[in-house]
Amino acid sequence: MNEIIDFLNKNSGALNVIFTAVVTVATAVYAVLTWKLVTETRLMREVQTEPKLSVTLRSIDEAIHIVRLHFQNIGQGPALSVKFTPRVESGNESSAALLENFTKPNYFNTGLSYFGPGQERVSMYTQLTENHEAKLSTVLAFDVEYKSVTGKTYKDTLIVDMSEYKGTHQLGKPHLYAIAQSLERLQKDVDRLVGGSKRLQADVFSREDRVWERKERDEWIAEQRRNASA
Repeated sequence: MNEIIDFLNKNSGALNVIFTAVVTVATAVYAVLTWKLVTETRLMREVQTEPKLSVTLRSIDEAIHIVRLHFQNIGQGPALSVKFTPRVESGNESSAALLENFTKPNYFNTGLSYFGPGQERVSMYTQLTENHEAKLSTVLAFDVEYKSVTGKTYKDTLIVDMSEYKGTHQLGKPHLYAIAQSLERLQKDVDRLVGGSKRLQADVFSREDRVWERKERDEWIAEQRRNASA
């Protein structure tokens, strides 16, 4: 025991240096881990408030050849002061007319002051049966600029390639649309029935008719019995 105490007394300076080095290394490691945690927390908070705009080309349920653009905020935070700058990326003479038709809603000119998470805005319709090849060879671009609630500015370019819609087919009618049509026809039939335009057809028998029918049945039964006894 005395030997250990003597050793510690003789080497106390070296031991202090080693201990200080260990504490310094541990402090540095802790500082690095703390910095990473703060960075991840900041990034997570930014993601939770970050907006993200997207655009898709979709047809309506009633007719697959009638399409429109759907702009949606797929981010987790609202987009503020949204501005749209539409342009023709590539195409032909009909492309400018197509873009003009799509951008008839006024928000393309005024922008959107608030575009919440999951919120969606649509463009005007266009029929692909008109100038089919010209429309499907068009590529449109929408330069968008918006801000998050933290004041960060985002700029992006949304591309709409109409050629991606080539070869699209639809078998049958969508279930909800078919149900809606059936309910509409049923409502019309009920309205006509109530209004009297289509009356129920019913056969009406008088007392004399019932007496005659009963007499005829009794005679037929009696004849069958006579034939059986013969």
